[in-house]
Amino acid sequence: MTDMSLVPAPPAPPAPALAPALGDSQPAAGLSGGTRAGEDLPIGELPIGELPIGELLVARGLLRPDQLDKALALQRKWQVRFGDIVLSQGMVRPFDFYRTLAGRFGLDFVDLMRDRPDPTLARVEHREEYARLLLLPWRRQDGRIVVATADPGPAALAFAETAYGPDAQLVVTSKFDILWSLQRTFEKEYSHEAVYGLAEMDPENSARQVVTPQQGLFLYCCLSLLLGGLAFAPIGTLVTLNVVMAVFYLGNFLLKTVLVWFGANARLVDRKVTDAEVKALRDEDLPVFTVLVPMYKEPEVLPILAAALRRLDYPMAKLDIKLVLEAGDRETIDAAKSLGLEGTFEIIRVPASKPQTKPKACNYALNFARGDYLVIFDAEDQPEPDQLKKVVIAFEKAGDQVACVQCRLNYFNANENWLTRMFTLDYSLWFDYMLPGLEQLRIPIPLGGTSNHFRMDVLKKLRSWDPFNVTEDADLGVRMTQKGYRVAVCNSTTFEEANVSIPNWVRQRSRWIKGYMQTYLVHMRHPLNLYRSVGPGGFWGFQFFVGGTMLSGVLNPIFWSFYAFWLLVGGTFLDPLFPTALLYLSLFNLLAGNGLFTYLSIIAPVKRGWMSLAPWGLTVAGYWALMSVAAYKALWQLVRNPFYWEKTQHGLSAVTKQEVAKAMASMNQ
Repeated sequence: MTDMSLVPAPPAPPAPALAPALGDSQPAAGLSGGTRAGEDLPIGELPIGELPIGELLVARGLLRPDQLDKALALQRKWQVRFGDIVLSQGMVRPFDFYRTLAGRFGLDFVDLMRDRPDPTLARVEHREEYARLLLLPWRRQDGRIVVATADPGPAALAFAETAYGPDAQLVVTSKFDILWSLQRTFEKEYSHEAVYGLAEMDPENSARQVVTPQQGLFLYCCLSLLLGGLAFAPIGTLVTLNVVMAVFYLGNFLLKTVLVWFGANARLVDRKVTDAEVKALRDEDLPVFTVLVPMYKEPEVLPILAAALRRLDYPMAKLDIKLVLEAGDRETIDAAKSLGLEGTFEIIRVPASKPQTKPKACNYALNFARGDYLVIFDAEDQPEPDQLKKVVIAFEKAGDQVACVQCRLNYFNANENWLTRMFTLDYSLWFDYMLPGLEQLRIPIPLGGTSNHFRMDVLKKLRSWDPFNVTEDADLGVRMTQKGYRVAVCNSTTFEEANVSIPNWVRQRSRWIKGYMQTYLVHMRHPLNLYRSVGPGGFWGFQFFVGGTMLSGVLNPIFWSFYAFWLLVGGTFLDPLFPTALLYLSLFNLLAGNGLFTYLSIIAPVKRGWMSLAPWGLTVAGYWALMSVAAYKALWQLVRNPFYWEKTQHGLSAVTKQEVAKAMASMNQ
């Protein structure tokens, strides 16, 4: 079919038409042409055009007969292409598979790492098609464009002829060579869109500008009014401030009470997707699922995630797993390569640019995602095996309005020390009660940083994550609600590592609170628009849940200091600041509010049956104090360095080290 000097494929009669290359699913009981299983014969000595790719791999000694039988059985069960089966199961090396595939169709094979594509042939406007069809123009020879593809089927041929003329020709390369070449060819364009895509399309919803001029003017007027009031009417001003703060605390207290009340409804939440519904799913009906794993300098915990993804009750050939790594993070890249992961796992190298954040890396990787749905997992995550199937059902039951399904998060090292216990109580209350309550009341849900599952079409339509927001998923959850979509929660849990170190915890929590501050500022640029888009319940829920989460950490130390000073000194000097009605309201907030939040911390682990953690809820005041430390650090960073992504170090837990050892043992079996 071609006479070019490439990496040679032995001569073979061309197939009469290009069948879907990875989908050569012809069943075969034995080998055609009298060949024997395991015989390592040159491709040129076989009647290639007549052999299914599976039999050809066996004939070359690249696939055992029992593996062929297993692959064909999986193909019948999963209804996917044969090549996807053997690559996702690690049965054949990608290089061997694609070289054999080239011979199967009488095409030449080219190694793009050695013989690089001509960058002048690639067109920016065709980037999406290149990634979707796994092809790239390679060379111009004899006046014709040669297109390298990992899937030499009718779609690739049709695109090549349409884009480069009827004389365009195909050669075969590996999927990984295509992905790497695309990243190298369009690095500048991919990086620009990853950083500025949202800011250019929808600047009003981007945190690139921390405070708008209108917000700056509003804050200036508020500060001037406060200072003027303190100068000319200090008592009245302070009383007014106390009233506002008391009402804020009361609203925060009442909202969270209502959220827990609704979130505790097991019928609506904990049994949303049943085991019977999961069991009734057929593998052939499942969609392709993209899994993004953004990592930075975390080689030590990578085996945990790899082992957990291998345990997923989902066809591996329908998983599109991207390990999203910074190009300069050689240690993690080398660690990923050393694990010998199956062809389902792909490494995406994110080129250096500012801001260096997780959402920017995910935006970059999204260019190569091929799934109908997408989920993000962190490196140390252990999702429950049936999570993806539950999410598919949740999407089907929810309808097109739901653009994201958030699964629950919790910790596998809950009992390691006081901090991990408190962190577990915090997450149990948040994900097991609060978020389900938000869903029931149709209040914007600030997503967690992992285990949120998206409809791919909506995610791309909204330009995905904001790389300037350090709590990008919280922002995206609110933005989806503003755009008319909904976020649902699902009764499946992902377990991860709870922080065992207080300084490390403060770094992590301060980033989260800073992100909430960014999210609040972004979505309150036009309060009336927010009110109209999410309704009165959603608007006030946003004020108290997102605004209250960040503000309470800042205000608590102030009121604690007043109360402690009054206890130590006594006297009546504070009486003018607390008229009788306000005093009773403040006392109610102090006793009932703090008492309720302590009670909620105690009952938080009840749903999971972790009753040994309940008594630790009595010490939650110490945890609140740490949150205030993180809140003030977040406020300082918002002013000084708003886009700085403070890295959380993983792998510090002794339990994590045990999990890594178990994962490595399972992978070596």
